[in-house]
Amino acid sequence: MTAVSILGTGNMGTAIAGVFEKGGNAVQLLGSKDTAVPLSGEIVVLAVPYPAVGKVLSERGGELGGKIVVDITNPLNFETFDSLTVPADSSATAEIQAALPESRVVKAFNTTLAATLASGQVGGQPTTVLIAGDDADAKSRVAEAITSGGLKSIDAGALRRARELEALGFLQITLAAGEKISWAGGFAVQA
Repeated sequence: MTAVSILGTGNMGTAIAGVFEKGGNAVQLLGSKDTAVPLSGEIVVLAVPYPAVGKVLSERGGELGGKIVVDITNPLNFETFDSLTVPADSSATAEIQAALPESRVVKAFNTTLAATLASGQVGGQPTTVLIAGDDADAKSRVAEAITSGGLKSIDAGALRRARELEALGFLQITLAAGEKISWAGGFAVQA
């Protein structure tokens, strides 16, 4: 059993908590008003919108050292929905890793929607969570917590692959926002 702290009580935070709980992991779900509550998880999921990451890191940065930090964000321009807001040669995950050098940061859950996490399926296929990061042990531990909850996981490679995952997440969100796909739909991975 793994202890997981999830920062964010929105749809994604709640859905991710459900996946980890289903796998028998101990889950601590914290909202924005719970800043005084210490993090109990060895894995910490940043289930907040990208614009909130800076505030979370300033409030919790000291607590995140030595932990596995999972970035689920898609750094899109929420005003125009037409671009990512990080440089083309970077990613939100790379920025978080640079801000938290004592943490092992991975990208995961950003290419899934809350409904597909809750149902465990996308188009009749098991929901698959793509994971990117530079620490093999951190990716393995996150993958194990995901698969114990009934989902599939695929190691998408090094931290530099987070950029492509963010582009895929951005595409999925804009398709759903444009009503081209359902918020209960998304991309399925046939492996």
